[in-house]
Amino acid sequence: MKPVTITNVLHEYQWDELSEKDQILIEKAKAVTANSYAPYSRFAVGAAAELNDGTIVTGTNQENAAYPSGICAERTTLFYANSTFPDQPVRTLAIAARTSKDFIAEHIAPCGACRQVILETERRYKQPIRILLYGKDSVLEVKGITDLLPLCFDGSSLDMG
Repeated sequence: MKPVTITNVLHEYQWDELSEKDQILIEKAKAVTANSYAPYSRFAVGAAAELNDGTIVTGTNQENAAYPSGICAERTTLFYANSTFPDQPVRTLAIAARTSKDFIAEHIAPCGACRQVILETERRYKQPIRILLYGKDSVLEVKGITDLLPLCFDGSSLDMG
Protein backbone atom coordinates (compact mmCIF):
# COMPACT_ATOMS: atom_id res chain seq x y z
CA MET A 1 0.00 0.00 0.00
CA LYS A 2 1.18 3.48 -0.85
CA PRO A 3 -0.51 6.46 0.83
CA VAL A 4 -1.63 9.31 -1.39
CA THR A 5 -1.84 12.76 0.14
CA ILE A 6 -4.14 15.40 -1.28
CA THR A 7 -3.42 18.93 -0.12
CA ASN A 8 -5.48 22.01 -0.83
CA VAL A 9 -4.71 25.56 0.17
CA LEU A 10 -7.74 27.78 0.67
CA HIS A 11 -7.63 31.39 1.83
CA GLU A 12 -9.75 32.76 4.65
CA TYR A 13 -10.55 36.48 4.68
CA GLN A 14 -12.18 38.85 7.10
CA TRP A 15 -14.78 41.11 5.49
CA ASP A 16 -12.54 44.18 5.44
CA GLU A 17 -9.76 42.21 3.70
CA LEU A 18 -11.95 41.56 0.64
CA SER A 19 -11.88 43.79 -2.41
CA GLU A 20 -14.88 46.04 -2.98
CA LYS A 21 -15.77 43.93 -6.02
CA ASP A 22 -15.84 40.74 -3.92
CA GLN A 23 -17.91 42.46 -1.23
CA ILE A 24 -20.46 43.55 -3.85
CA LEU A 25 -20.70 40.03 -5.28
CA ILE A 26 -21.22 38.51 -1.82
CA GLU A 27 -23.81 41.18 -0.94
CA LYS A 28 -25.72 40.22 -4.10
CA ALA A 29 -25.62 36.54 -3.07
CA LYS A 30 -26.85 37.48 0.40
CA ALA A 31 -29.61 39.76 -0.93
CA VAL A 32 -30.98 37.18 -3.34
CA THR A 33 -31.55 34.70 -0.48
CA ALA A 34 -34.79 36.67 0.01
CA ASN A 35 -36.00 35.07 -3.26
CA SER A 36 -35.26 31.54 -2.11
CA TYR A 37 -38.16 29.11 -1.98
CA ALA A 38 -37.32 26.99 1.07
CA PRO A 39 -40.58 26.25 2.91
CA TYR A 40 -39.39 22.82 4.10
CA SER A 41 -35.79 23.33 5.22
CA ARG A 42 -36.06 27.06 5.97
CA PHE A 43 -32.46 27.19 4.70
CA ALA A 44 -32.24 29.94 2.09
CA VAL A 45 -29.22 29.89 -0.21
CA GLY A 46 -28.23 32.56 -2.70
CA ALA A 47 -25.48 32.58 -5.30
CA ALA A 48 -24.07 35.34 -7.47
CA ALA A 49 -21.81 34.72 -10.44
CA GLU A 50 -19.56 37.30 -12.03
CA LEU A 51 -18.98 36.58 -15.69
CA ASN A 52 -15.79 37.48 -17.55
CA ASP A 53 -17.41 40.61 -19.00
CA GLY A 54 -18.41 41.83 -15.50
CA THR A 55 -22.08 40.83 -15.76
CA ILE A 56 -23.48 39.49 -12.49
CA VAL A 57 -26.25 36.89 -12.43
CA THR A 58 -27.91 35.43 -9.36
CA GLY A 59 -29.96 32.43 -8.33
CA THR A 60 -31.46 30.78 -5.28
CA ASN A 61 -32.38 27.35 -4.04
CA GLN A 62 -35.89 26.21 -4.97
CA GLU A 63 -37.35 23.40 -2.87
CA ASN A 64 -40.16 21.00 -3.66
CA ALA A 65 -42.15 18.65 -1.44
CA ALA A 66 -40.73 15.84 -3.57
CA TYR A 67 -37.18 16.66 -2.42
CA PRO A 68 -35.21 15.45 -5.44
CA SER A 69 -37.24 17.83 -7.60
CA GLY A 70 -35.71 20.96 -6.09
CA ILE A 71 -32.49 22.66 -7.14
CA CYS A 72 -29.64 24.39 -5.35
CA ALA A 73 -28.73 28.06 -5.75
CA GLU A 74 -25.37 27.28 -7.34
CA ARG A 75 -26.90 25.18 -10.11
CA THR A 76 -29.73 27.66 -10.67
CA THR A 77 -27.16 30.42 -11.09
CA LEU A 78 -24.75 28.50 -13.33
CA PHE A 79 -27.48 27.07 -15.56
CA TYR A 80 -28.96 30.55 -15.97
CA ALA A 81 -25.54 32.06 -16.74
CA ASN A 82 -24.65 29.29 -19.20
CA SER A 83 -27.97 29.47 -21.04
CA THR A 84 -28.36 33.26 -21.10
CA PHE A 85 -24.71 34.19 -21.66
CA PRO A 86 -23.26 31.10 -23.40
CA ASP A 87 -20.15 32.96 -24.60
CA GLN A 88 -19.24 34.34 -21.16
CA PRO A 89 -17.31 32.13 -18.74
CA VAL A 90 -18.02 32.45 -15.03
CA ARG A 91 -15.09 34.13 -13.29
CA THR A 92 -16.26 34.10 -9.65
CA LEU A 93 -19.15 32.44 -7.80
CA ALA A 94 -20.21 33.72 -4.36
CA ILE A 95 -22.48 31.64 -2.12
CA ALA A 96 -24.35 32.73 1.03
CA ALA A 97 -26.97 31.03 3.22
CA ARG A 98 -29.28 32.00 6.04
CA THR A 99 -31.77 30.36 8.31
CA SER A 100 -35.01 32.04 9.36
CA LYS A 101 -32.96 33.86 12.02
CA ASP A 102 -29.77 35.06 10.33
CA PHE A 103 -26.93 34.28 7.95
CA ILE A 104 -24.90 31.30 9.01
CA ALA A 105 -21.61 31.84 10.82
CA GLU A 106 -19.72 29.04 9.07
CA HIS A 107 -18.81 28.99 5.39
CA ILE A 108 -21.49 27.52 3.15
CA ALA A 109 -20.04 24.93 0.78
CA PRO A 110 -21.65 23.52 -2.38
CA CYS A 111 -23.13 20.02 -2.28
CA GLY A 112 -21.70 17.21 -4.40
CA ALA A 113 -24.11 17.75 -7.30
CA CYS A 114 -23.24 21.45 -7.40
CA ARG A 115 -19.52 20.69 -7.27
CA GLN A 116 -19.97 18.46 -10.31
CA VAL A 117 -21.83 21.22 -12.21
CA ILE A 118 -19.14 23.75 -11.28
CA LEU A 119 -16.54 21.29 -12.59
CA GLU A 120 -18.41 20.86 -15.87
CA THR A 121 -18.71 24.64 -16.22
CA GLU A 122 -14.98 25.05 -15.63
CA ARG A 123 -14.23 22.37 -18.24
CA ARG A 124 -16.71 23.90 -20.70
CA TYR A 125 -14.99 27.28 -20.60
CA LYS A 126 -11.47 25.98 -19.92
CA GLN A 127 -10.89 28.21 -16.89
CA PRO A 128 -11.25 27.78 -13.13
CA ILE A 129 -14.12 29.40 -11.27
CA ARG A 130 -13.04 31.24 -8.15
CA ILE A 131 -15.52 30.49 -5.36
CA LEU A 132 -16.28 32.70 -2.35
CA LEU A 133 -17.94 30.83 0.52
CA TYR A 134 -19.60 33.34 2.82
CA GLY A 135 -19.90 32.90 6.56
CA LYS A 136 -20.65 35.69 9.02
CA ASP A 137 -17.33 35.05 10.73
CA SER A 138 -15.21 35.01 7.55
CA VAL A 139 -15.14 34.29 3.82
CA LEU A 140 -13.30 31.31 2.37
CA GLU A 141 -11.78 31.67 -1.11
CA VAL A 142 -11.41 28.61 -3.31
CA LYS A 143 -9.28 29.07 -6.45
CA GLY A 144 -11.12 26.37 -8.43
CA ILE A 145 -13.48 23.46 -7.92
CA THR A 146 -10.76 20.81 -7.88
CA ASP A 147 -9.79 22.19 -4.46
CA LEU A 148 -13.22 21.00 -3.25
CA LEU A 149 -13.46 18.01 -5.59
CA PRO A 150 -9.88 16.76 -5.97
CA LEU A 151 -10.68 13.33 -7.41
CA CYS A 152 -13.16 14.38 -10.03
CA PHE A 153 -15.13 12.69 -12.78
CA ASP A 154 -15.45 14.61 -16.03
CA GLY A 155 -15.79 14.02 -19.75
CA SER A 156 -12.24 12.70 -20.01
CA SER A 157 -13.30 9.85 -17.71
CA LEU A 158 -15.73 8.72 -20.41
CA ASP A 159 -13.04 8.27 -23.05
CA MET A 160 -13.17 4.57 -23.81
CA GLY A 161 -10.02 4.73 -25.98
